[in-house]
Amino acid sequence: QVQLVESGGGLVQAGGSLRLSCAVSGRIFRINSMSWYRQVPGKQRELVATITSGGSTNYADSVKGRFTISRDNAKKAVFLQTNSLKPEDTAVYYCNAGVTGYELVYNTYWGQGTQVTVSS
Repeated sequence: QVQLVESGGGLVQAGGSLRLSCAVSGRIFRINSMSWYRQVPGKQRELVATITSGGSTNYADSVKGRFTISRDNAKKAVFLQTNSLKPEDTAVYYCNAGVTGYELVYNTYWGQGTQVTVSS
C-alpha cells in the first residue's frame, strides 16, 4: 500500500507564499515522476507542475516564474513553492506520484489534497 500525504496549505493574502509538501510512504521500489495538480469546484483537475526522477521540471503557463517544484528522493517527498500568489490560484492542490512497488508493478497514486486560499 502506498500513501501520499500533503501539507502546507492555508489562507494567504495575494502576493504571499506557501510551501506545499507531499510525503510518500509504503512498499516502494522506485518513485518515478511526481506532480502537483489543482482543482476548483465545477472544473477539471489541472496539472500545475511535474518533476521527473532525474529532476527535469515542467510547469503550467499560468504558474511559470511563480511556482517551483522540487523533490527529495531520500525523504520520498515532493514540494511546491508557491510565490506571488493570486486569487485565481485558490484551489485544492493534489500530489500525484508514479510508483513502482516491490512487486515491480507501476501505479499512480493521489494524495487527499490540501486547500490553498488566496484572498485579494
